[in-house]
Amino acid sequence: MTDYQVTNPATGEKSPLYPLISETGLDSVAGGADRAYRTWGRTSTVQERAQLLSRIAELHRGRREELASLIVAEIGKPITEALGEVDFSADIYEYYAANAEEFLRDEPIKLLAGEGSALLRKGPVGVLLGIMPWNYPYYQVARFAAPNLLLGNTIILKHAPQCPASSAAVQDIVASAGAPAGVYTNVYASNEQIADLIADPRVQGVSLTGSERAGAAVAEIAGRHLKKVVLELGGSDPFILLSTADLDGVVEEAVQGRLENNGQACNAAKRFLIIDDLFEAFTERFTRAMNLIKPADPTLARTFLGPLSSIAAAERLEAQLNVAVAHGATVIAGGDRDGSFFPATVLTGLDDQNPAYQEEFFGPVASIRKVASEEEAIALANDSVFGLGSYVFSTDPEQALRVADKLEAGMVFINGVGAESPELPFGGVKNSGYGRELGRQGLNEFVNQKLIRIIK
Repeated sequence: MTDYQVTNPATGEKSPLYPLISETGLDSVAGGADRAYRTWGRTSTVQERAQLLSRIAELHRGRREELASLIVAEIGKPITEALGEVDFSADIYEYYAANAEEFLRDEPIKLLAGEGSALLRKGPVGVLLGIMPWNYPYYQVARFAAPNLLLGNTIILKHAPQCPASSAAVQDIVASAGAPAGVYTNVYASNEQIADLIADPRVQGVSLTGSERAGAAVAEIAGRHLKKVVLELGGSDPFILLSTADLDGVVEEAVQGRLENNGQACNAAKRFLIIDDLFEAFTERFTRAMNLIKPADPTLARTFLGPLSSIAAAERLEAQLNVAVAHGATVIAGGDRDGSFFPATVLTGLDDQNPAYQEEFFGPVASIRKVASEEEAIALANDSVFGLGSYVFSTDPEQALRVADKLEAGMVFINGVGAESPELPFGGVKNSGYGRELGRQGLNEFVNQKLIRIIK
């Protein structure tokens, strides 16, 4: 890997160069993180760490316009969504700060026999390595960093090469909030350097959000060195429509669910499974709505769909779409790619004989399929290597819960999209990874749940 340099996907303007860290520098970072864990991580109080998180949240809010502008330039995220991401990230830090004492309170254990007492006490495990993706530069960091800083773990953060300025801004915020040196360090590193860092005995765990290939590579290295890993990988989330009293409202949710972040969200609705008596009406309205949305300048507040993150990303999506069409799928909405700008696209006829059937379309491409029953919808939804999120729309609450129970997914949202929140655990099953972030569960991934048994 060469030095980091970003090309603005909307304008083609290149950022300054961000040089890779040296081997000596990386060793120094690991040493500093380890020292910070053995001092700050072991001696700071829960209240002090909660105050740090509160201050991090305040600084996100105070710098929201600056932070949002950075990721518009780095990845083409529409400015309104970028501002929302900064706000959501602040919410996450505030959530863990507000619940710090409750989450870290000792948990008594009722003894089956014998004298004395027992309890679980939650504490840190040490230095953690975070490997983050480009699509949510602040949110992804917040959901990893917030619970672990609260525990007293220290963090080395390797962000995506497309996020050098935004990742540096997060480090500056954490330092400005009062974190001692070594508590949180951003590094610009190559894949080879990161492999060495995973193997470093000073590093106790790794969290990666990214592709299946990256997840498998990281898990393999970590497994050889007995390091715990949390993986949030790809998704091809089903959007199941079984009944509705407001089809226009469902279509609006479907468009939002597919096009959030320019269609580049792991848990976006991607496969639309529509009951037969609603299929024609839904398809007509959804296709019309998608055709009305045109890619535009991401710096404008009115823009709903910006460019993909890079020319390369747009070319990959175009090639993937071409393969799907060559093997029988039909494009019923959408048009030609224009540089990094990719139109909102709708596919039909994507069946299990198509090479693209099991793939994740990481961009504004939706596939629609008719189903004859609840059972068929469930079978098709589960016919995927992925199992991240899913969406169920039904006017029958019992049916919705019945379907939710049978879906092979880490998350199910009923009658709505975009309902993520700091208190709700995020994660998947199958090739979508393992482990959870956010909520109380996110605090329990890299924690020493120490048993203390008092005999007398």
